[in-house]
Amino acid sequence: MITITRNEEVVLNQIKIYSMEYPQGVPVNVLRKELGFHEYDLVQILEELQEKDLIVFKDNKATLSDSEKEINTVNSKKDVEELELDRKEKAAYEMIKELVDDKNLISKYTLEGHLLYGDLEISNFRMYHIILSLQNKGLLKSIVKDDGEYYFLVE
Repeated sequence: MITITRNEEVVLNQIKIYSMEYPQGVPVNVLRKELGFHEYDLVQILEELQEKDLIVFKDNKATLSDSEKEINTVNSKKDVEELELDRKEKAAYEMIKELVDDKNLISKYTLEGHLLYGDLEISNFRMYHIILSLQNKGLLKSIVKDDGEYYFLVE
């Protein structure tokens, strides 16, 4: 599922409407006139939609991509980030469950390494945010032992 903002949804819907009239791609100036967006903002939205693989944006023309994806619309970019973080938290929690030993412990550095360089490939800031969030939710607990720092997975 792909999460987009309301403005991205408006632009995507307008591209769908004009795609029959402009089979080679809907020109940016047509979208700008119809929607009343500033050109800079419109181009940013089109680039975001392209990154999400919903459109192809090339030569100042937008065409729908061939992929059919389920779309979820939220009010703002902040809502998009929060929703994605929740998904990342769930994915991180599932990964932690696979990595813990028989005592439900995982080395702090092993966990951080897997979050940063593993399949999730998240940033430093997001990694610490996820770990803190899991701790606040009572799912992960920081433990200091004689041989290092660990996280205990609470189940």
